[in-house]
Amino acid sequence: MSFDQFGLAAEILQAIGEQGYKSPTPIQQQAIPVILAGKDILAGAQTGTGKTAGFTLPLLQLLNDAPVSQRPRPVRALILVPTRELALQVYESIRSYGKHLPLFVQAVFGGVSINSQIRNLHRGCDIVVATPGRLLDHVQQKTIDLSQVKHLVLDEADRMLDMGFIQDMRKVVALLPKQRQTLLFSATFSPEIKAIAAQWLQQPVHVQVTPGNTTVEAIAQQVYAIKKEYKRELLSYLIGHGNWQQVLIFVRTKHGADRLAKQLMLDGIRSAALHGDKSQAARTNALTQFKNGKVTALVATDIAARGLDIEQLPHVVNYDLPQVAEDYVHRIGRTGRAGAKGEAISLVSNDEAKLLFAIEKFIKMPIPRVADTGYEAEPLIGSTENEKVKPVQKPKARARAHAPVKADAFRSQRQRSSSGRSRARTPAV
Repeated sequence: MSFDQFGLAAEILQAIGEQGYKSPTPIQQQAIPVILAGKDILAGAQTGTGKTAGFTLPLLQLLNDAPVSQRPRPVRALILVPTRELALQVYESIRSYGKHLPLFVQAVFGGVSINSQIRNLHRGCDIVVATPGRLLDHVQQKTIDLSQVKHLVLDEADRMLDMGFIQDMRKVVALLPKQRQTLLFSATFSPEIKAIAAQWLQQPVHVQVTPGNTTVEAIAQQVYAIKKEYKRELLSYLIGHGNWQQVLIFVRTKHGADRLAKQLMLDGIRSAALHGDKSQAARTNALTQFKNGKVTALVATDIAARGLDIEQLPHVVNYDLPQVAEDYVHRIGRTGRAGAKGEAISLVSNDEAKLLFAIEKFIKMPIPRVADTGYEAEPLIGSTENEKVKPVQKPKARARAHAPVKADAFRSQRQRSSSGRSRARTPAV
């Protein structure tokens, strides 16, 4: 199947070609015709499936088919997203796909000056991509008019609920015309998602491109059972020994992200932290450096990393396991995107054993344990399910490009590092 079978405008097809895309992904094949038909949609799609283009392309077509002469241009399409990073990602996608169309888009999110956003909104725009909080700031200041919105997109609706935005979402929806098209995209369909879908969507078409609550098949998952005090050292070893050029590392807290990034820098690994206390400029700079290869290890919290779009990201590491099992799926979904191969490694100490077992129950499969971590054994106590997991003898990161490192050699390296020479073991990346 090709994109020209959707009946998209020549200008949109030209932009798609310039992006190098040849054929639509499954979510695009299913969602685009439904959206073009003007129907509401309830779509289950995990990250990396092409869902952004799945709603962006038909929205551009619908707006282009219904030009307005009103000046300044009224907001006709509103896209709500949970984070500023995702807002920027969707904004850039719209700009790329709509570059040859006479349509205007504005991103509205916090962490930056509101004045430039106000100026652009006063000039008029067809599409607004917004986080709920900043959008309501504009509503309160009467700098945005939502009375003519014809299309509402709730992107990553499950994450917006997780982040406590439900009341803000209700306030926004109450400001919109009742006669509109609503498109809801979510990685999972919790009871809360189903409830708001029943309230806000009219006879929606259901689209599900992957089985609910499953991980991407292309991702190779492994667990290293290791004491907490040795996690950083093992992580540095894996990055250096495997010659990893790009790895996204998840930690639980903002302080933990800063601390680990500094420790990796001391190990000779170019690193940066990404979390909610960073300014928007600092977050954008860290992400840019990570994408262009100037930073090898990006250490992030869940909220900051949500919506990151990094092509061909080969490695994701759970330095700390998430407290909510569902977040594990979102985390490892950063790799293995659009069918590419990816690797997800979790460093698990015994006090996280229950979190691991909850994750395995959620994804309905055991995650292989690396039998020889090079450190003394760390039993993961707390569930009989641990006995059912078949261990793997060799970490894939070692086996691909290097001969496996024997456990006794690994332990001797650890002993040397404890004497203050850890940087000599891990090569600069």
